Amino acid sequence: MRLSLFLTALVTAFALATGAFATGTTVSRIKDIASLQSGRDNQLIGYGLVVGLQGTGDSLRSSPFTEQSMRAMLQNLGISTQGGQSSAKNVAAVMVTTNLPPFASPGSRIDVNVSSLGDASSLRGGTLVMTSLSGADGQIYAVAQGAVIVSGFSAQGQAASLNEGVVTAGRVPGGAIIERELPSKFKDSVNLVLQLRNPDFSTAVRIADVVNAYGRKTYGGGIAEARDSQEVAVAKPASADLTRLMADIENLLVETDTPAKVVINERTGTIVIGADVRVSRVAVSYGTLTVQVTESPQVVQPLPFSNGQTMVQPQTDIAAQKTGGPVAVIEGPDLKTLVAGLNNIGVKPDGIIAILQGIKSAGALQAELVLQ
Repeated sequence: MRLSLFLTALVTAFALATGAFATGTTVSRIKDIASLQSGRDNQLIGYGLVVGLQGTGDSLRSSPFTEQSMRAMLQNLGISTQGGQSSAKNVAAVMVTTNLPPFASPGSRIDVNVSSLGDASSLRGGTLVMTSLSGADGQIYAVAQGAVIVSGFSAQGQAASLNEGVVTAGRVPGGAIIERELPSKFKDSVNLVLQLRNPDFSTAVRIADVVNAYGRKTYGGGIAEARDSQEVAVAKPASADLTRLMADIENLLVETDTPAKVVINERTGTIVIGADVRVSRVAVSYGTLTVQVTESPQVVQPLPFSNGQTMVQPQTDIAAQKTGGPVAVIEGPDLKTLVAGLNNIGVKPDGIIAILQGIKSAGALQAELVLQ
């Protein structure tokens, strides 16, 4: 408890010192808010087989592509598969996906994701057979193979079953070996293009100003230009080494800015309010009507020697309860006041969601409302 209070006080003191609560801005390194355009990931995909399953693989009749792939693999290994039909369920057809990191060199390893294609019930205990991974250009950039790690589990009996997590998808840590590098080279570039992860004109201009200040101090002139809300171009000075230039630029501190947003997830009841959100002065009242219907049927017995029949007499109890508080005035000049005003109404998250939507409809919420 003491450690939690100390950390809370430390974060609050830092935010007050940097002005985060007052202006909604924070100080971050350029490497944390922007990425290099030539240093992006590339997606790879492949089709393969997982073998060694304990009867939890694809049914070859329901998944004919699994049998075709298995026969083709065996033929490539010099094993004849003429005649007969296999009924084994120890093989599963899978899709293998991964991201090729930037500046990856041949021989390095990357993780791959494995997902079942057929009707396999589990991939636990299986091994991915050598699978080639191709890019969007059709070229093979990596080859994957290895034991599949499945985090979930499944247990089933005749009358009950228990499942936790997903057992038809797994991961092969370090399972792919890069065989081909990307054709472009980092040092062949004539300039650097920084892409903001959260596009914003104010942040882009501040990045350009900080980089230009560094350029005037180091190289005697400005070297950066903000092209739009997402891209900042940095020209390479003639005497600069591109790798060292990028290493210096990515550690520069920039004051970031974000637009005012309120993000609402109605399914989970999650509400995220940005620091710059403002609410004009409004009056809010919230109340709910709860109706409870209870069925209590009663068994009615006939009188002795009356030759009557036993009957069920329905009985329904209906109770209505209406809750609601007084009209409250909400005005949010800053995040702390807004949150305190919403908490004073004493409603649950679903009620706060409805209130925020109503405030937005009234035109008093000075922020973008994002519904997920």
